Amino acid sequence: MIQFGLSGITHGSVYAIVAIGFNIIYNTTGIINFAQGEFVILGAMIAITLAGVLPLPAAIALAVAATMLLGGLLELVFIRPVRHAPVLRLIVITIGLSILMREGMLHVWDEKVRALPVFTGTDTSTVTIAGAHISTQALWVLGACGVIVAALTLFFRRTTTGRAMRACADDRMAARLCGIPERWMVTLSFVLSAGIGALAGCVISPITQTQYDMGSSLAIKGFTVAVLGGLGNSMAAVAAGLLLGLLEVFTISQLPVAYEEAVSIVVLLLVLVCRPTGLFARPAAGAARAA
Repeated sequence: MIQFGLSGITHGSVYAIVAIGFNIIYNTTGIINFAQGEFVILGAMIAITLAGVLPLPAAIALAVAATMLLGGLLELVFIRPVRHAPVLRLIVITIGLSILMREGMLHVWDEKVRALPVFTGTDTSTVTIAGAHISTQALWVLGACGVIVAALTLFFRRTTTGRAMRACADDRMAARLCGIPERWMVTLSFVLSAGIGALAGCVISPITQTQYDMGSSLAIKGFTVAVLGGLGNSMAAVAAGLLLGLLEVFTISQLPVAYEEAVSIVVLLLVLVCRPTGLFARPAAGAARAA
């Protein structure tokens, strides 16, 4: 049971990081960026390529920077010109971007499965916790999730730019009247979201390996976690991600592995039908957003 639990927490941390990327853009723009999964895979693919000629830390840093640059560019080219369009149209645009990025990665990196080397130790290195074994790379995943959550909390609460982004999330018109460059806050949200996704892709690559078409599955699970925790609530996304990861692991411990992908879909449908504001949403906050 402990072994399954550790595995579920590791997978859940990955889903939580992807969900945080969804929440950053949702808070600033009110749209769901379904290209978030592709940011995860693109960051890993770039890092894998650069790792052949650069030290691993430098390869990861450049991959994250390149993905952040692409995220900002996509917002400037595809989102900003139609920023006043209905939300549904903007969401469809992000779906189109995900398809475009996926096909681009296929042409650049083909269908071959790749992976970054483990950050510390070897592929077989493990740490024993209460009799269960967990790979050292899984500890990097958990650490990355914790660092991202802590850094974003400090950024949004302690920095002027973070507070400006929160103001845009609360009331974009009021933020604009106060002199906040609302357009650039939207661009920054795409940059941050892409960077977080790329970092997640680099950290999980040694465990899950990386292929061009894995982004769609990660996007579905990340979106499920974002909805489960309450859209816009990054702290709740961590708890929701761990919950989904545990549900998946314990489900496939009793059923064939093929049912793993169905777990997130079932959870998403149940939440949308029974509690669309999410498990951790405060009633007042949910009512205010609905209004």
